[in-house]
Amino acid sequence: MEFNRSETFSNWEQWKKALAKTVSAAETVGMSEKNIDKIALKIGNILAEKVDPENREQRLLQELWLAGGEKDRSVLARLIVDMIKTDVRH
Repeated sequence: MEFNRSETFSNWEQWKKALAKTVSAAETVGMSEKNIDKIALKIGNILAEKVDPENREQRLLQELWLAGGEKDRSVLARLIVDMIKTDVRH
């Protein structure tokens, strides 16, 4: 996954495009939706704990992530994956 921190993380649309490329690559090599969701959950946990959000959208995601339990985080991770896949189609 290509993350130039100064550009990709600070720009919401760039961040979503980078995630979409990563999900697309995972699907291309045959990774199941279930495995993508598991990885999204792990990445979400790391980002919520270790990365200071650089825009208001990321801050909201972090606050929602930290407020929720494991089940809520799984749902949020799935929604984020669905959101970026929907963005790519439009």
